[in-house]
Amino acid sequence: MAESVHPLGARVLIRVLEDESVTSSGLVIPDTAKEKPQRGIVVAIGDDEELIKVTPGDTVLYPRYSGTELRVGGEDHLVIDATDLVAVIRDANAA
Repeated sequence: MAESVHPLGARVLIRVLEDESVTSSGLVIPDTAKEKPQRGIVVAIGDDEELIKVTPGDTVLYPRYSGTELRVGGEDHLVIDATDLVAVIRDANAA
């Protein structure tokens, strides 16, 4: 049975984007040396439309140690308060 997560209130469900594990010079970064990611893609939003300024599909930046971590469909996700989001990341070439 497939799980489905729907955030409540002013919360947002984010699929965590993992950082590259190889540097531009070809060095492999072990998992123990990686920092927690701070970027993700909005998967679902709560029902408080006044406070939530993002939509599903947006790439967002969030504080490093915030939210509640969970695993859905084999991928890492984060439920975070919409007011804790730092920025929306947009592609400059997409305009």
